[in-house]
Amino acid sequence: MLVTFKTKHYANITLFGDVAQTFLKILGHSNSVPGAIRAEDVPSALARLQQAVANAPTQPSQSEDDEDDKGPYVSLKQRALPLIELFESAAKNNDNVMWE
Repeated sequence: MLVTFKTKHYANITLFGDVAQTFLKILGHSNSVPGAIRAEDVPSALARLQQAVANAPTQPSQSEDDEDDKGPYVSLKQRALPLIELFESAAKNNDNVMWE
């Protein structure tokens, strides 16, 4: 499953479903797709996302490192950057954020 995040003044961001659901939990929303965050709630959602990224590890844990080789490790910070930029644009332009 793919989940696409949208706002009026920024390009759409598409994430794999499991990654998107992780971000939805961080944002304080259920895993329901489709969904939306109203413009007045975007700044607090952005703050939660930025805080989670600041507290996230940048290297895999030992147990993740021992798993079979699935490719290079991609940190939460790397995955979140496009979504953070989308939320910053939405906050700046007082836009809603939707996902489907």
